[in-house]
Amino acid sequence: MTEEKRIEILNNAKEFFRKEIVGSHIEGSCKRASKLSEYNVNPFLFKYLANFLTGNDNAESIAKALVYPRILGSSINTSFGMKVQKLIGELFQGFGSTTSGIDIEFIDAIDGRRKYCQLKAGPNTINRDDVTTVINHFNGVRNLARTNNLNVGINDMIVGVVYGEDSELSSHYKKISESFPVIIGKEFWYRLTGKEDFYYELIDAVGEVALEVDGSQIVEDTISKLAIEIQQKYID
Repeated sequence: MTEEKRIEILNNAKEFFRKEIVGSHIEGSCKRASKLSEYNVNPFLFKYLANFLTGNDNAESIAKALVYPRILGSSINTSFGMKVQKLIGELFQGFGSTTSGIDIEFIDAIDGRRKYCQLKAGPNTINRDDVTTVINHFNGVRNLARTNNLNVGINDMIVGVVYGEDSELSSHYKKISESFPVIIGKEFWYRLTGKEDFYYELIDAVGEVALEVDGSQIVEDTISKLAIEIQQKYID
């Protein structure tokens, strides 16, 4: 892969994160988190959690105990998970495959062979039914290769997992790996780009976008709005 193409992938990742993740986090998650109706409040625990977090159980402290885990944890992870297929589409422009059931094709930087790759987001993003689907697609590629006298080996059909580590792969991926290679995270990006540390460059590129964002005022506003509702319902 050329340096120009590597830079294009990094820029695509930054633009995606800036537009899709940051935007939806601010406009969607934070606005929803400011409404008491968005929470399933456990009345036996919320004062305890507020005291545990801040040392008191006033409305603002209760709001903080509700808002922080929502906007810093579940909401952003859910948003990323829902948009990851779009991320894959934007990152891998120009690698698309015309072969049925294959997402991208590329020349492996390690062994120099053409790889027929199904892309997956992370180490836990497939279910049991996906195992059969992936294997059937790869078997279809093998049959097509035989028909057309193409030199396509078992190791040329891979599942490429965009992020994570081998030790994190779910049992479903491990089932696939009994028949076809599953390449994850750092090694996948190395094979794709020819640059051993590209995976970390990609992580850093997304991190640069994070430096553009100061959400402290948005968080304060979210807590203040929620605290008013809490005061009215539980304290007044």
